Amino acid sequence: MIYLLLSVLSSTIIFVVFRLYKKFGINTLQAIIVNYFIACTVGFFGYIEGSDFTHVPSENWFPGALMLGILFITVFNLAAITTQKSGLSVVAVATKMSVAIPVLFGIFLYNESTGILKIIGILLALVAVYLTSIKTEEGISIKKENLIFPLLVFLGSGIIDTSIKYLETSYVSETDVGLFSSTIFATAGCVGIIILIIQAFMGKLKISFKNILGGIALGIPNYYSIYFLVMALRTKGFDSSTIFTMNHVAIVTVSTLVGILLFNEKLIKKNWIGLGLAVISIILVANSVL
Repeated sequence: MIYLLLSVLSSTIIFVVFRLYKKFGINTLQAIIVNYFIACTVGFFGYIEGSDFTHVPSENWFPGALMLGILFITVFNLAAITTQKSGLSVVAVATKMSVAIPVLFGIFLYNESTGILKIIGILLALVAVYLTSIKTEEGISIKKENLIFPLLVFLGSGIIDTSIKYLETSYVSETDVGLFSSTIFATAGCVGIIILIIQAFMGKLKISFKNILGGIALGIPNYYSIYFLVMALRTKGFDSSTIFTMNHVAIVTVSTLVGILLFNEKLIKKNWIGLGLAVISIILVANSVL
């Protein structure tokens, strides 16, 4: 359970860093790309024994790590497009509601438990995520022509979580968790460099030192959010559907409370109801394994 708590803490710090990006005018794309290389470096030098990485391409999990790295930065860009076209609330809902995909994956593929408490908890979690994420009483409105973008964010985020579960179960040994995580970030960073090169040829690239600092601030908690999530998925006695549900709902809950305390965010009635349901869902899902 400690790994789950540390993953939630790391993800909450990511939320805080993203909020500070807006305050300091940081270019999110550049900071994200720097962040991937910082996260990769943290894993390479902090959690990997030895310095010979030449065997990485021969690892069974390597193709999956490459796919995840490409998905990481692709989903990020889709999220940015969705934010521009439909608003931040739509992205928040699409990203967090995607927990339904790995939950269903765990239940049907790994025959994980489906007790009544767990089912009710998962359903309440989805409602809680929606209510906590919307920022107007009218709810969320999406133009028909823009619907494809949040759908892709939903699918992409769900596939990322599902793939992490599948790879860590089938291919990644406990001693390779750090290397596996670092390879994902390294791949995402390399794809990001290609994007920057294209921007440079188009005359749209302007690198600022504050963007690099922003990437450094994001990279460290970003690495740990994935590392601790993978370690939490290895915790005996907890199904992946339980871990993913508690992880997503706890992140939404804690991030919302941090937004109130640090950024003076104002919550509407639906947000408070969502927070209450989030707490109830966590209690139900947690007690379903006792």
